[in-house]
Amino acid sequence: MTSSAEDIAQALRKADVKADYVFYYAYLSPKSGKSAMDPETAEELVEANVPPFKYFLGALPIAGIKPKRILLQTGGKNYGVHIGRVRTSIVESDPQPRHLSPNFYYPQEDALRAFCEEHSETKWNIVHPFAIIGATEHASMNTFMSFGIYAAVQAQKGEPLKFGADFTSWQFEAAHSTARLTGYLSEWAVLEEQCANQAFNAQDGGLLSWDRFFHELARWYGVKEVQGPELDESKLRTTELAGGRDSPLGYGPPTQLRHSFTLADWASDPSARKAWEEIMAKSDGKLTENPWEGDLKDFFMGDFAYLPFGTQSMNKARRYGFCGFVDTLESVFEMFQEMEKLGTLPPMVIDAARPQI
Repeated sequence: MTSSAEDIAQALRKADVKADYVFYYAYLSPKSGKSAMDPETAEELVEANVPPFKYFLGALPIAGIKPKRILLQTGGKNYGVHIGRVRTSIVESDPQPRHLSPNFYYPQEDALRAFCEEHSETKWNIVHPFAIIGATEHASMNTFMSFGIYAAVQAQKGEPLKFGADFTSWQFEAAHSTARLTGYLSEWAVLEEQCANQAFNAQDGGLLSWDRFFHELARWYGVKEVQGPELDESKLRTTELAGGRDSPLGYGPPTQLRHSFTLADWASDPSARKAWEEIMAKSDGKLTENPWEGDLKDFFMGDFAYLPFGTQSMNKARRYGFCGFVDTLESVFEMFQEMEKLGTLPPMVIDAARPQI
């Protein structure tokens, strides 16, 4: 995908690709090694991700491919949730904060719309999932993966699950996006004529607090105790995102993320790595992934999800006719089961999640 349009077209012709519907899901991480959620990486991400998409679009007419629909998946950064305070609930008609920071989603969208204007037989769709839940062999940017590791290690050490953020985050009802359900929504969007040239949020259709998740997570891995948020505010470190005119909302105080510890802090303790390697040793070769051999800040970035930035609305998709739903707790449990098969997580001690009913 980083080759020229001509090279990509040649590969498509060689494979005899014929496509009525094209789905583009691609994310190239910053080369600097910084977290992709760090606003300082914005320009790097543009340089890494925009040219491949433009090359791909350019390859389609060269290869003689005339799709009816092209769907581009972006995400929550479309609304600037990584920059600062946003309007909530988050709806598709909210203005993009293009004036605040570079964002590779925007030139990708512009390129897609321009392509469809030039090729009138092709229409577009864009979907915005948030905090995707899905199994992958490469766990970078997988927010829930790090919590599975955390729980397994705490169980091995006989220690409690501790929540690393404040009480506001503990009770915040967040929405997440299961990959399979987002796939169903994407398939629906491209097949529905009324959905042509429309963008849609994608989330599970329900909410999940960290309070509920941590107590269920402890049950999954056999952890005997859950310790909630630190109530002594003097022990919390505060990270501030943008507020006022520098935020997507344009006014109001900065969004705050307050930690007593981060997952990367926890992972830096040698006892955590030792416990994980003990789990690996007794797995008979089934557990093959050792996250401590990589960048801990990248791997254990799940607690960015503690940020109470707002909830994305599904009103538009429902008005257009999509009513898909999945219980996020059950979805995360299924993901952990799949990660076990991939050798990236140890087995859980129970057979099923408790649905939120």
